[in-house]
Amino acid sequence: MTDTLAIETSGPLDGSIRPPGSKSITNRALICAAAAEGPSRLTGALASDDTRVIVEALRSIGIDVHAFDGGSTLEVDGCGGYVPMSDGELFVGNSGTTVRFLTALLAAIGRGRYRLHGTPRMHERPIADLLTTLTELGGNVGSESSTGCPPVVVERSRLRGGAASVRGDVSSQFLSGLLMALPYAVHPTTLHVAGPLVSQPYVRMTLAVMRAFGIEATAADDLSQFEIPHGRYCGIDYGIEPDASAASYFFAAAAITGGRVKVEDLSRGSLQGDVAFVDVLEQMGCTVIDDPHSIAVTAGKLRGITVDMNAISDTVQTLAAVALFADGPTEITGVAHIRHKETDRIAALATELRKLGATVDERTDGLRITPGALHGATIDTYDDHRMAMSLALAGLRVPGVVIRDPGCTAKTYPGFFADLARLRR
Repeated sequence: MTDTLAIETSGPLDGSIRPPGSKSITNRALICAAAAEGPSRLTGALASDDTRVIVEALRSIGIDVHAFDGGSTLEVDGCGGYVPMSDGELFVGNSGTTVRFLTALLAAIGRGRYRLHGTPRMHERPIADLLTTLTELGGNVGSESSTGCPPVVVERSRLRGGAASVRGDVSSQFLSGLLMALPYAVHPTTLHVAGPLVSQPYVRMTLAVMRAFGIEATAADDLSQFEIPHGRYCGIDYGIEPDASAASYFFAAAAITGGRVKVEDLSRGSLQGDVAFVDVLEQMGCTVIDDPHSIAVTAGKLRGITVDMNAISDTVQTLAAVALFADGPTEITGVAHIRHKETDRIAALATELRKLGATVDERTDGLRITPGALHGATIDTYDDHRMAMSLALAGLRVPGVVIRDPGCTAKTYPGFFADLARLRR
């Protein structure tokens, strides 16, 4: 892809689309399938940089993963709880799920020395809280960095189970990684979450994927404590639904252009919390019609709102793009943890939205976006796929919007710009 991409303005969109499979579900299913007894077949999987990274990491430790249909079908030969390779160098790119999930899994079923490393940005992303809990459970894990960030080394580790706690206020991926790995601990485990837990729907998704593969972990209603039994996953055939975070861009495109977009094969009963993004658009004035097989958003007169997006934080940037066209300011709260994503998403959004003409007040845990006289600008994307996809939407209404490094969308949605173009026809 070119170094920059000029976004063409559009009239009201009117169409339907099925985004690729959920990255979050794909990566969780890969972890469970890799550890399972027997083979698994995953259909509807996402083929992207993030999923390729975890597939290659699994292959590097001897777990066979065979890709078909352009990567949307994956056949995984489960290792039965014993990693074939006794050591390995695992490249994790800038995939937070990959480094956190595999660190926990290798601490549970590894049998040698494994080093997990990635991009320079990955070596700035937090993982110390996960390492602390794994150590508490008997794991032999550590960071090579004085900051507690990757690279990470897991060496001849064995989790004993019992009782432990993990912080939940930086990333729910620490908890999800532990939940998926702990059935392979020597004893059942009681896991307590210390403090508030961010992105709770992703934890419920983790429990649902584990259940599909045969492990029933139980949770307190408020997700403050979990009971994880000793057991083994079973290989299965597993279908993966479209990515709700990716769907948010098309719902937002309908709102911004004054049109209507239907996303197929996604429902409000989705495992993915980000499907609740349509509820936020509804608050802003859009109409949402759904059935068991699709969700459609029709634009309305947009109004600014105040919304806590802690549970659906991957859609903060999408909402920020919609907020540019609302009547009145929009306040986004509860998302301090997104400063630790592919980039500091709060600071990056504030900088780029101001380029487009908005007034932005940056807060510790969010932003206040006041629409202004909008104009074209060249948008920096910070090697962050969601910055590129979200702020490209502004160009559907504002002439002269140019996206730098549009190829960064390959992390989770390589075909995004092609799909957006098809929807406009």
